[in-house]
Amino acid sequence: MKLYDENDPAPNPRRVRIFLKEKGVEIPLVHTSLGKLKHKAPEFLEKNPLGQLPVLELDDGTCISESVSICRYLESLYPEPPLFGSDAKESALIDMWIRRAEFRLMQPIGQIWVNTHPFTAQVVAARGGRQYTEYGESNRAVLASGCKLLDRELASRDYIAGDHYTMADIVAQASLDFGRLIGAGIPEQCANLNAWYARVRARPSATEDLSRSLLKPKEAKAIS
Repeated sequence: MKLYDENDPAPNPRRVRIFLKEKGVEIPLVHTSLGKLKHKAPEFLEKNPLGQLPVLELDDGTCISESVSICRYLESLYPEPPLFGSDAKESALIDMWIRRAEFRLMQPIGQIWVNTHPFTAQVVAARGGRQYTEYGESNRAVLASGCKLLDRELASRDYIAGDHYTMADIVAQASLDFGRLIGAGIPEQCANLNAWYARVRARPSATEDLSRSLLKPKEAKAIS
Protein backbone atom coordinates (compact mmCIF):
# COMPACT_ATOMS: atom_id res chain seq x y z
CA MET A 1 0.00 0.00 0.00
CA LYS A 2 1.30 3.47 -0.90
CA LEU A 3 -0.01 7.01 -1.05
CA TYR A 4 0.60 9.29 -4.01
CA ASP A 5 1.12 12.63 -2.31
CA GLU A 6 2.37 16.17 -2.76
CA ASN A 7 4.47 17.65 0.02
CA ASP A 8 3.31 21.24 -0.31
CA PRO A 9 0.28 22.39 1.74
CA ALA A 10 -2.27 21.30 -0.89
CA PRO A 11 -5.33 20.66 1.30
CA ASN A 12 -6.49 17.25 0.09
CA PRO A 13 -3.20 15.31 0.45
CA ARG A 14 -2.68 17.14 3.74
CA ARG A 15 -5.93 15.71 5.12
CA VAL A 16 -4.63 12.18 4.66
CA ARG A 17 -1.23 12.98 6.17
CA ILE A 18 -2.88 14.47 9.26
CA PHE A 19 -5.18 11.45 9.51
CA LEU A 20 -2.25 9.03 9.33
CA LYS A 21 -0.39 10.93 12.04
CA GLU A 22 -3.44 10.88 14.30
CA LYS A 23 -3.58 7.11 13.82
CA GLY A 24 0.13 6.68 14.40
CA VAL A 25 0.38 4.88 11.07
CA GLU A 26 3.10 5.21 8.45
CA ILE A 27 2.72 4.13 4.84
CA PRO A 28 5.07 4.84 1.92
CA LEU A 29 4.52 8.25 0.31
CA VAL A 30 5.16 8.66 -3.40
CA HIS A 31 5.99 12.30 -4.11
CA THR A 32 3.91 13.34 -7.11
CA SER A 33 4.89 16.86 -8.11
CA LEU A 34 1.99 19.07 -9.11
CA GLY A 35 4.37 21.70 -10.48
CA LYS A 36 5.97 19.11 -12.79
CA LEU A 37 2.55 17.78 -13.85
CA LYS A 38 3.22 14.29 -12.53
CA HIS A 39 -0.50 14.05 -11.70
CA LYS A 40 -1.30 14.48 -15.42
CA ALA A 41 1.13 11.86 -16.71
CA PRO A 42 -0.51 8.94 -18.60
CA GLU A 43 0.65 6.39 -16.03
CA PHE A 44 -0.88 8.43 -13.20
CA LEU A 45 -4.15 8.94 -15.09
CA GLU A 46 -4.50 5.16 -15.11
CA LYS A 47 -4.64 5.37 -11.32
CA ASN A 48 -6.99 8.37 -11.21
CA PRO A 49 -8.53 9.54 -14.50
CA LEU A 50 -9.32 12.91 -12.90
CA GLY A 51 -5.58 13.57 -12.52
CA GLN A 52 -5.85 14.64 -8.90
CA LEU A 53 -4.12 13.88 -5.61
CA PRO A 54 -4.10 12.05 -3.28
CA VAL A 55 -4.40 8.44 -4.47
CA LEU A 56 -4.03 5.37 -2.28
CA GLU A 57 -2.79 2.34 -4.21
CA LEU A 58 -3.46 -1.00 -2.53
CA ASP A 59 -1.26 -4.05 -2.77
CA ASP A 60 -3.62 -5.65 -5.31
CA GLY A 61 -3.39 -2.57 -7.58
CA THR A 62 -6.75 -1.06 -6.60
CA CYS A 63 -6.55 2.74 -6.50
CA ILE A 64 -8.71 4.84 -4.21
CA SER A 65 -8.91 8.58 -4.73
CA GLU A 66 -10.83 11.33 -2.86
CA SER A 67 -9.26 12.15 0.48
CA VAL A 68 -12.24 11.33 2.70
CA SER A 69 -12.74 7.98 0.93
CA ILE A 70 -9.07 7.14 1.47
CA CYS A 71 -9.38 7.98 5.15
CA ARG A 72 -12.53 5.87 5.49
CA TYR A 73 -10.65 2.90 4.08
CA LEU A 74 -7.74 3.47 6.44
CA GLU A 75 -10.17 3.81 9.36
CA SER A 76 -11.39 0.27 8.65
CA LEU A 77 -7.81 -1.00 8.88
CA TYR A 78 -6.79 1.12 11.86
CA PRO A 79 -9.92 1.78 13.92
CA GLU A 80 -8.21 3.40 16.91
CA PRO A 81 -8.59 6.18 17.71
CA PRO A 82 -11.95 6.41 15.94
CA LEU A 83 -12.02 9.48 13.70
CA PHE A 84 -15.28 8.69 11.88
CA GLY A 85 -17.36 7.94 14.97
CA SER A 86 -17.97 5.10 17.42
CA ASP A 87 -21.70 4.62 16.83
CA ALA A 88 -24.34 5.42 14.22
CA LYS A 89 -25.29 8.82 15.65
CA GLU A 90 -21.73 10.03 16.02
CA SER A 91 -20.81 8.80 12.54
CA ALA A 92 -23.79 10.64 11.03
CA LEU A 93 -22.90 13.88 12.84
CA ILE A 94 -19.29 13.65 11.66
CA ASP A 95 -20.47 13.05 8.08
CA MET A 96 -22.80 16.04 8.36
CA TRP A 97 -19.98 18.33 9.45
CA ILE A 98 -17.57 16.98 6.84
CA ARG A 99 -20.09 17.95 4.17
CA ARG A 100 -20.61 21.37 5.70
CA ALA A 101 -16.85 21.97 5.91
CA GLU A 102 -16.52 20.97 2.25
CA PHE A 103 -19.29 23.27 1.04
CA ARG A 104 -19.01 26.18 3.48
CA LEU A 105 -15.20 26.36 3.74
CA MET A 106 -13.30 24.45 1.07
CA GLN A 107 -15.55 25.27 -1.85
CA PRO A 108 -15.39 29.09 -1.45
CA ILE A 109 -11.66 28.92 -0.63
CA GLY A 110 -11.20 26.96 -3.86
CA GLN A 111 -13.03 29.62 -5.88
CA ILE A 112 -10.95 32.39 -4.27
CA TRP A 113 -7.81 30.42 -5.18
CA VAL A 114 -8.84 29.71 -8.77
CA ASN A 115 -10.19 33.17 -9.57
CA THR A 116 -8.05 35.63 -7.60
CA HIS A 117 -4.62 34.17 -6.87
CA PRO A 118 -1.62 35.24 -9.05
CA PHE A 119 -0.46 31.64 -9.45
CA THR A 120 -3.74 30.50 -10.93
CA ALA A 121 -3.91 33.66 -13.05
CA GLN A 122 -0.91 32.40 -14.99
CA VAL A 123 -2.36 28.91 -15.29
CA VAL A 124 -5.66 30.23 -16.66
CA ALA A 125 -3.87 32.58 -19.08
CA ALA A 126 -1.67 29.73 -20.33
CA ARG A 127 -4.83 27.83 -21.20
CA GLY A 128 -6.34 30.76 -23.05
CA GLY A 129 -8.89 31.59 -20.37
CA ARG A 130 -9.29 34.22 -17.68
CA GLN A 131 -10.04 34.51 -14.01
CA TYR A 132 -13.48 35.65 -12.88
CA THR A 133 -12.10 37.92 -10.21
CA GLU A 134 -15.41 39.42 -9.11
CA TYR A 135 -16.87 35.95 -8.61
CA GLY A 136 -13.78 34.84 -6.74
CA GLU A 137 -13.92 37.82 -4.42
CA SER A 138 -17.63 37.25 -3.81
CA ASN A 139 -16.74 33.90 -2.27
CA ARG A 140 -15.03 35.68 0.63
CA ALA A 141 -18.51 36.44 1.96
CA VAL A 142 -19.48 32.78 1.54
CA LEU A 143 -16.38 31.74 3.47
CA ALA A 144 -17.06 34.30 6.19
CA SER A 145 -20.60 32.95 6.53
CA GLY A 146 -19.25 29.42 6.92
CA CYS A 147 -16.79 30.60 9.54
CA LYS A 148 -19.57 32.33 11.47
CA LEU A 149 -21.64 29.13 11.38
CA LEU A 150 -18.79 27.15 12.91
CA ASP A 151 -18.05 29.93 15.38
CA ARG A 152 -21.61 29.70 16.74
CA GLU A 153 -21.42 25.92 16.98
CA LEU A 154 -18.06 25.97 18.75
CA ALA A 155 -19.46 28.16 21.51
CA SER A 156 -20.82 24.97 23.11
CA ARG A 157 -18.13 22.37 22.33
CA ASP A 158 -14.41 22.05 21.74
CA TYR A 159 -14.51 20.27 18.37
CA ILE A 160 -16.62 20.54 15.26
CA ALA A 161 -18.68 17.36 15.55
CA GLY A 162 -18.61 16.84 19.30
CA ASP A 163 -16.32 16.67 22.30
CA HIS A 164 -13.29 15.11 20.59
CA TYR A 165 -11.21 15.51 17.45
CA THR A 166 -12.55 13.75 14.31
CA MET A 167 -12.33 13.71 10.54
CA ALA A 168 -14.64 16.74 10.47
CA ASP A 169 -11.94 18.73 12.25
CA ILE A 170 -9.29 17.46 9.83
CA VAL A 171 -11.31 18.56 6.78
CA ALA A 172 -11.99 22.01 8.25
CA GLN A 173 -8.43 22.38 9.51
CA ALA A 174 -6.75 21.54 6.18
CA SER A 175 -9.18 23.82 4.35
CA LEU A 176 -8.53 26.76 6.66
CA ASP A 177 -4.76 26.16 6.58
CA PHE A 178 -4.91 26.50 2.79
CA GLY A 179 -7.18 29.53 3.04
CA ARG A 180 -4.77 31.26 5.40
CA LEU A 181 -1.89 30.70 2.98
CA ILE A 182 -3.75 32.27 0.05
CA GLY A 183 -5.07 35.23 2.06
CA ALA A 184 -8.53 33.86 2.90
CA GLY A 185 -8.32 33.39 6.64
CA ILE A 186 -10.74 33.18 9.54
CA PRO A 187 -12.41 36.50 10.43
CA GLU A 188 -10.91 38.00 13.58
CA GLN A 189 -14.32 38.33 15.23
CA CYS A 190 -14.85 34.54 15.11
CA ALA A 191 -13.30 34.04 18.54
CA ASN A 192 -14.57 30.49 19.10
CA LEU A 193 -13.40 29.32 15.68
CA ASN A 194 -10.01 30.98 16.12
CA ALA A 195 -9.62 29.28 19.50
CA TRP A 196 -10.49 25.91 17.91
CA TYR A 197 -8.00 26.60 15.11
CA ALA A 198 -5.25 27.30 17.63
CA ARG A 199 -6.07 24.02 19.40
CA VAL A 200 -5.95 21.86 16.29
CA ARG A 201 -2.81 23.56 14.95
CA ALA A 202 -1.07 22.72 18.22
CA ARG A 203 -1.64 18.98 17.75
CA PRO A 204 1.46 16.94 16.84
CA SER A 205 -0.28 15.82 13.64
CA ALA A 206 -0.40 19.41 12.39
CA THR A 207 3.22 20.43 12.85
CA GLU A 208 4.27 20.54 9.20
CA ASP A 209 5.97 23.80 8.21
CA LEU A 210 3.34 25.78 6.34
CA SER A 211 5.12 29.12 6.66
CA ARG A 212 6.68 29.01 3.20
CA SER A 213 5.02 30.52 0.16
CA LEU A 214 2.60 27.98 -1.24
CA LEU A 215 3.23 28.51 -4.92
CA LYS A 216 5.13 31.47 -6.26
CA PRO A 217 3.67 32.90 -9.48
CA LYS A 218 6.92 32.48 -11.42
CA GLU A 219 6.90 28.75 -10.63
CA ALA A 220 3.52 28.20 -12.26
CA LYS A 221 3.36 25.71 -15.09
CA ALA A 222 -0.07 24.13 -14.79
CA ILE A 223 -2.19 22.75 -12.05
CA SER A 224 -5.79 21.76 -11.48
